[in-house]
Amino acid sequence: MAKLYTSNKDESARLFKSDFLEKFSHVHWSVPLILYIPVVSFLLYRASGAPGLTRTTGVSLFVGGLVIWTFTEYVLHRYVFHYEPTSKFGKYLHFMMHGVHHDYPNDSKRLVMPPVVSIPLASLFYLLFTLILGMNYNFPFFAGFLVGYMLYDEIHYATHHAPLKNGLWQKVKHHHVLHHYHDPEKGFGVSTPIWDYVFGTVDPTEQKHAAEV
Repeated sequence: MAKLYTSNKDESARLFKSDFLEKFSHVHWSVPLILYIPVVSFLLYRASGAPGLTRTTGVSLFVGGLVIWTFTEYVLHRYVFHYEPTSKFGKYLHFMMHGVHHDYPNDSKRLVMPPVVSIPLASLFYLLFTLILGMNYNFPFFAGFLVGYMLYDEIHYATHHAPLKNGLWQKVKHHHVLHHYHDPEKGFGVSTPIWDYVFGTVDPTEQKHAAEV
């Protein structure tokens, strides 16, 4: 079987000629938490005083936002990050967005989404969900969505750089490891494999292992 990566060390390829731009392509795992925990806190504060929003409704919307993030994560990973263009620029853009991660899977500074990407995306999703739900209902819903995103980033980092000895976390790590080292067209869920089971993109090796356990 052909090797699916360039280096398994904590190193990476240079993406930009400019030192300034290159600096922004390397992100510490704590950055999403620093950026979005205050936003989530503010959204929950606004939700607590929103007219007509009961506690039960707020909790349900928060959980709904969390679930919708897991689906969004799956769709983005499968259809956007793994879409391979044919043009020279498209190939470079694909490499910059996700290909570099598959070539250098253990690069610790390219495991969470850069703020220059996550902030515009978060803003677009916030506007979309506000149009669908209205502002008051979107406060708890988007808080759950952002918590889901933060969990995704931190779990992604952990699958590459944390021991994860607990049984459940070992399964999550195994699911993602197979995506990198066995079949990159399977196992698109990172924070949860649930949508891979729904859409039939679980690696057969993982299913066999689960059956034996």
